[in-house]
Amino acid sequence: MTLPVCSVVALVPAKGTSLRLPGKNIRPLAGHPLIAYTISPARECDLFTDVVVSTEHPEIAEISERYGATVVERPAEMADPMSPDIEWVLHAMSGRVEDAFAILRPTSPFRTVGTLRRAWERFLELGDGADSIRAVEPVRQHPAKMWGIEGDVMHPVMERPDPGTPWHSMQTQSLPQVWAQNSSLEIAWSRVLEGETPTISGERVAPFFTEGAEGLSIDYPEDFERAERMSGLPGVREVVP
Repeated sequence: MTLPVCSVVALVPAKGTSLRLPGKNIRPLAGHPLIAYTISPARECDLFTDVVVSTEHPEIAEISERYGATVVERPAEMADPMSPDIEWVLHAMSGRVEDAFAILRPTSPFRTVGTLRRAWERFLELGDGADSIRAVEPVRQHPAKMWGIEGDVMHPVMERPDPGTPWHSMQTQSLPQVWAQNSSLEIAWSRVLEGETPTISGERVAPFFTEGAEGLSIDYPEDFERAERMSGLPGVREVVP
């Protein structure tokens, strides 16, 4: 199968604020700041026209440049914990001409060169059949076992649509398969950023199935501790003396 020739840029969002794990984007992991494990494989996979870090934080900017990324200074109002992704993506993509963009969050240090190449190949195979792909993995806590609370009583978050034993009272293995998105990667055609209502994914989102630790996201202190105990981190190197 002959895949189309397209250009793609890697976008790495790296705010200086983190409510759950302060300073996580540059916190040292096995001798390097966390963000380096995203920048280095993205530079070495020979897919991207550029690896662009969007940040409002001077130290993150300095470290990102040291590992070979191009830094785009993000306006402070786009770095608020409640700021939607579409704001910084439109800012980072302003004036760029690539056919597609990939969002690579620095919280997934086990994403490798092979992961990126596999995802890009899948994205191109889908062509116009999808606006984007998003990394997913099987859920560990099934939503059919989750509850919302109103007053003194609970109601299932995911209810069975037909008569029978309620899903919350069934074995998890007998429930419909559900996949959860993880933070490791998203790739989308740049056209999703156009029009009156731009998005980062478009309407037709296809799955990219991560394998093993590829989808591990560091969001809490215990996640970092787990990553420190694991092996298989991609190679990292500085490029600025």
